[in-house]
Amino acid sequence: MSELNDQVIAEFRANGGVVREAMGGHFKDVHLLLLHNVGVKTGRDLVNPLLYVADGDSFVLVGSNGGAEKDPLWVANVEAMSEVTIEVDDRTLRTKPVILRDGAERERLYGIVMEYWPDVLEYETHTSRSFPVIRLDPIG
Repeated sequence: MSELNDQVIAEFRANGGVVREAMGGHFKDVHLLLLHNVGVKTGRDLVNPLLYVADGDSFVLVGSNGGAEKDPLWVANVEAMSEVTIEVDDRTLRTKPVILRDGAERERLYGIVMEYWPDVLEYETHTSRSFPVIRLDPIG
């Protein structure tokens, strides 16, 4: 996965936040951001290309992990951080992460994500876990 992520990251940065070719075009013309986080166990700086939807000024992510039984590792990393940096389009922003695992706000935002990326509905069929929703609110 690291090699594929590296391809997406390189194309994202070379094209001002647009990805069309990497991963066989899977991310062609979708809203993508690069999430900078620090590994909880390793302490390493990490960058994850992730699909997002906008909600006002905030950026919304879902920890679907393609329907795997466990949350993606980046969710635990972000949960341990009070601030994360993202690259979106040609901007770099500092954001405050809010992890939503249940409640009305999680459901509202999850609905927005499902409308934009219906594949998440198919991912749900692979697991019984509820996908966390992560809202990234810009700082400053």
